[in-house]
Amino acid sequence: MKVSVLNGIHDVVTERRPVPVPGPDEVLIRVQAVGTCGSDVHYYEHGRIGDHVVRAPLVLGHEPSGVVVGRGANAAKHETGQRVALEPGVPCSVCEQCSQGRYNLCPRMRFFGTPPIDGAFCEYVVLREDFAYPVPDSLSDEAAGLLEPLSVGVWACRKARVGPGSRVLITGAGPIGLVAAQASRAFGATEVVVTDVNANRLKVAREVGATGTVDVSAGKLADSGYEPDVLLECSGVGAAAAEAIRQVGRAGRVVLIGMGGDEIPLPLAHVQGFELEVTGTFRYANTWPTAIALAAGGEIDLDRLVTHRFGLDEVERALTVAARDTTVIKPVVLPQEARVG
Repeated sequence: MKVSVLNGIHDVVTERRPVPVPGPDEVLIRVQAVGTCGSDVHYYEHGRIGDHVVRAPLVLGHEPSGVVVGRGANAAKHETGQRVALEPGVPCSVCEQCSQGRYNLCPRMRFFGTPPIDGAFCEYVVLREDFAYPVPDSLSDEAAGLLEPLSVGVWACRKARVGPGSRVLITGAGPIGLVAAQASRAFGATEVVVTDVNANRLKVAREVGATGTVDVSAGKLADSGYEPDVLLECSGVGAAAAEAIRQVGRAGRVVLIGMGGDEIPLPLAHVQGFELEVTGTFRYANTWPTAIALAAGGEIDLDRLVTHRFGLDEVERALTVAARDTTVIKPVVLPQEARVG
């Protein structure tokens, strides 16, 4: 099969590898679509994210969908030909975190595209069958792949206890901010305000359900007068996070999602005086059924986020296009198409 491989910083090549053989509890999946993520770009640009360092050739990509084309000896949940969305992290299932239901915190998690585990910028992958979720025909292959970032939004809303009547502020109108906005509305929030410096992304935020937007390149967030119950911080920009936290009302909840650095300034007087809850979030757990239901039911539009498409020979272009084009939201790689541009 054809595989796109990151050999090092700014070094992506296409090569041939054997099609993987599924283990007893695994399925073989023909990859149809893979979204690109900021973490993929970060590995391409810097060769590492925190303690995760690219020390050997690595296949990136962790937002895939595909079709089951083979099964291991014990795999019986899916018939061949079944379209599936892939949850790209497989935990050990036996550690303390897994036993408590927090499998996203499993220290032995094997996550696609995170060193040393290969990802899905290739034509075929294998995956434990219970992490491949059937999707209805109403979802496109691209939308099925984007259930992964949607799961980040669903998990953040759960952590923040977003519900009917919630007033939500979302900092950053990138892909995660846009799915978080849609998930917030689906969870019952009556007000969802999104901030960014990119006018095009703010326009898309309004199209997908934000009740308001703030262009923070043109003025301060504080001048908006908006006091949310919930902050979903998706920008990863320390100064933006600190300013947004100061807007959160009494007994509000702050969920930090964006990853832009190791530290952010924390307005401690506001956090203590308003008794804010501040928490991090890491990936997701048990979110795919909800994400599928929301997308298939039309409450969330994932296809609207796809702005650019590339073939497997064009992965490097997919990883760099955002630096050249301000209209980019979500580039998608289509491994079964030789070249789509």
